[in-house]
Amino acid sequence: MTKQPFVTKQQLQKAKRAKIVAATLIFLIITVFFISLNTGYIRLAPGEVMAALIGQGTAQQTLILFDFRLPRMIIALFVGMGLAISGTILQGIVRNPLADPGIIGINAGASLTVMLFVSFFSAASTVSILLMPILAFGGAAGAAVVIYLLSYKRAQGASPMRIVITGVAVAAGINALMIVLTLKLNPENYQFLATWLAGSIWGANWQFVLAILPWLVLLLPYVYAKSLTLNILHLGEETSIGLGTNLERERRVLFGAAVALAAASVSVSGGIGFVGLVAPHLTRRLVGEKHEYVIPIAGLTGALLLLTADMIGRMIKQPEIPAGIIVAVIGAPYFLYLLAKIKD
Repeated sequence: MTKQPFVTKQQLQKAKRAKIVAATLIFLIITVFFISLNTGYIRLAPGEVMAALIGQGTAQQTLILFDFRLPRMIIALFVGMGLAISGTILQGIVRNPLADPGIIGINAGASLTVMLFVSFFSAASTVSILLMPILAFGGAAGAAVVIYLLSYKRAQGASPMRIVITGVAVAAGINALMIVLTLKLNPENYQFLATWLAGSIWGANWQFVLAILPWLVLLLPYVYAKSLTLNILHLGEETSIGLGTNLERERRVLFGAAVALAAASVSVSGGIGFVGLVAPHLTRRLVGEKHEYVIPIAGLTGALLLLTADMIGRMIKQPEIPAGIIVAVIGAPYFLYLLAKIKD
């Protein structure tokens, strides 16, 4: 007979708390989702939304709902989830609360390659749309390699603090390069890219949903399966090595997963920052440090945060305020709060 693992009362309480938090977040996501269906330049009453959902709406209502709002909102959910889990991984492997794919330069590398592609090639065809996450991953991976190499020291590996500091410097350099490049564009492309870099969810059709979906389907289960590894890495380098963890290999693999998630998200959403910073922190305050809880709940938190930001941006002004700006209004003060807390 196989013995059942011993579970303490505290562990049962944490698991119960995680389930309650997850159920609450799912309820809030569903609520915001249905409110968002009625938000935009053309208002749809709740009855009209329900009629369109069951196939009884007018042609205009069906067009607005299924061709514009639903794909956009699903992308907001996917991108929020991807960025939040990417930030969770980065904070886990570098053990720094300021780690975020936007802050340490991963999003900037992805943005650069997508910006170059959109500037010189058409992004309207299905092949181009499906290619964009791959191009974004190439740019993000390039930035990640530069960050890792500049942070690496023989016999010491890549120090977590050096990764963050180097990433901030690389992000600043790439952002400066993008500003120079945008100044050389024609007015039409400049306007589009300025809005995109501000964090507008511009891929508002089902082809963009299909472009990001395979990345999430492949990477999210893999990352969740690495929860135990992230728990061990969180204990520190000496403890991780003492427990038999191949520290550098695990860091590289998980770093690659974080880069891929961030790149796929950026390719369909633009330069949205702070989701990967705020969502993991809020999650840890709710459910603790165990990554088997933090990863899925951070994903739900990020999805709710970005979906709400996109809804607010479409609600308070027409033409809309990019979701990235709404998130930055929330994330920037939180970033300063974290800096003050670390200093103390």
